Amino acid sequence: MRHTRKDIFVIGFALFSMFFGAGNVIFPPYLGLSCGAEWFLGFACYYLADIGLALAALFAVLRRGGAEGITGRLGRIPSALLMSAIVLCIGPMLAIPRTAATTYEMSLAPLVSGVSPVLFSALFFLLILLLCLKESAVVDIVGKVLTPALLIGLLVLIVRGVIDPIGPAPDRVLVDNVPFTGIEAGYQTLDVLAALVFGIIVLKSARDKGYDDPKEQFRVVAGAGIVAGAALLAVYLGLTYLGVTTSAFFDLTVLRTFLVVSIVRNLMGYPGVILFSVVVALACVTTAVALVSSAASHFSRLSGGRISYTLLTVVICVFSAVVSNFGLDQIVSIATPVLNIVYPPTLVLIALSFFDRHIRSDLTVRLAALGALAASVLAVAEELGAPLAFLSRLPLASLGFGWVLPAVACGLLGALMSRFSRADA
Repeated sequence: MRHTRKDIFVIGFALFSMFFGAGNVIFPPYLGLSCGAEWFLGFACYYLADIGLALAALFAVLRRGGAEGITGRLGRIPSALLMSAIVLCIGPMLAIPRTAATTYEMSLAPLVSGVSPVLFSALFFLLILLLCLKESAVVDIVGKVLTPALLIGLLVLIVRGVIDPIGPAPDRVLVDNVPFTGIEAGYQTLDVLAALVFGIIVLKSARDKGYDDPKEQFRVVAGAGIVAGAALLAVYLGLTYLGVTTSAFFDLTVLRTFLVVSIVRNLMGYPGVILFSVVVALACVTTAVALVSSAASHFSRLSGGRISYTLLTVVICVFSAVVSNFGLDQIVSIATPVLNIVYPPTLVLIALSFFDRHIRSDLTVRLAALGALAASVLAVAEELGAPLAFLSRLPLASLGFGWVLPAVACGLLGALMSRFSRADA
C-alpha cells in the first residue's frame, strides 16, 4: 500500500507537469480580472472545462488503451484527420508558437528592451530544433527541476497575494457572460486535447511500475488524477484571485503577459521578476521540445515513414517561428474559433467512449460527432457575421454548448438507421 501511494504521487505530479505548462499561467489572472465580482463562478467553469474534461479524456484513454481507441470508430480517414487537427492545435498552429511568444513577452521584454521579436523567435526555434534533433538529456533534467521550481514560486506568489492583496475585490464584472468566459478560457489551455496525446504516457508509466491488472492501473491513475487535480486547483484558484485584486488598475485591454508580470513585480519586486522570467523561459523551452517532438513523430507515423522525423521537425520549427510573431494575445484570438470547432466532436467521442459497450453501431458515433462538428462550424460562422441567429436559441448555447442537442439528435438518428438496416438484413 505504501509503495502504491508513492507511485500515485509520482505519477500525479508528472501528470500535473503535463497539464500545467508555463503558458497556462496567463489565463487564470486574466479570467479573474474579467469576471471581477463573479470571479469564483468564472473559475469553477474554467476548472471544469479545463481539468475536469482533461481528466475525463485521460480516463477515456485508459479505458480504450490509447487515443485511437476513442477516435477509431469514426473510420480510418476521419480518425486520422481529427487526430491530425488535435496535434496541430497542441503543436505548430497554437501551442508551440505560444511557448515562444510567452517567453518573449514574459521573460525577455520585461528585462531587455529593443530586441526584435523576429530575431528572438528565430533563435528560440533554432535552440528547439537542436534540442529535438540531438534528443538531449538536458531537457529531461531541466524539466524535472523546473516544474517543482515553478510550482513553489507560484505558491509563494499566491500566498503573498492573499496575505497582502494588490487591491480590493471589485464590485463590477467586465464581461457579459461569466460562465462562457470561464469555459472558453478552459478550452484555451488545450489540456483536453493534450490528454488524448499524452494520456498513453501515463498509462505506460503505470505499467512500467508493475501495474499490469486493469483495475490496478485504473486505481493508480485515478489517484494520480486526484493529486494532479488538487495541485492544479490550488494554483489556478490562487492565480485567478490574484487577477481579481488587480481590477482597480487594469481593464480588458491589458495584455495577459503584462498582467502576470505586473502581479509578480508588485508582490515580489524586480528580483522576483528576474527569477520568474528565467524559470518561465526554461519551462517554455522544455514544453516546446516535447510538443515539437510529439508532432513530428505523429506526422512521420501518419506518412508511413515516407516523411522523416528530422524534416518534419525543421518544418514545424520554421512554421511555429512565423506564427509566434503574431504575439500571444493574437495567437489566443486565432485559437478561439479553431478550438470551438475541434473541441465539440472530440468531447462527443470522449463521452461516447464510456458507453462503447452499449453502442453497437459505428454509425451512431459518426453521426453524433458529425452533428457536433456541423453545429460548431455554424456557431463560429455566426460569430464571424453569418446570419444564423437561430443558433443562439439552442439549449446550452449561452455556455458554448449549443452543439450538444444536434450531436444527440444525429446520434439517435444513426442508432435508428443502423437498427432498421439490421432489421432489413
